[in-house]
Amino acid sequence: MFLQKLIVKTRRFFRRTEGASAIEYALIVAMVALVVIAFVPQISGSITGTFTKVAEGLAEQLPAAPADPD
Repeated sequence: MFLQKLIVKTRRFFRRTEGASAIEYALIVAMVALVVIAFVPQISGSITGTFTKVAEGLAEQLPAAPADPD
């Protein structure tokens, strides 16, 4: 009796598909996280360099600050 119930419950468990979507989304998120972790160090240097060039270009365009009349 117990063994038959266990077999029936096991079969029902493996036929269910409600949680499949959540598991698929979790796998997609994990893969995206791995890609981000792998490429962030390489990209961050490039982004930092770009922002540094922009900041230097803006600094060159600003007029010089007036001297403090003390």
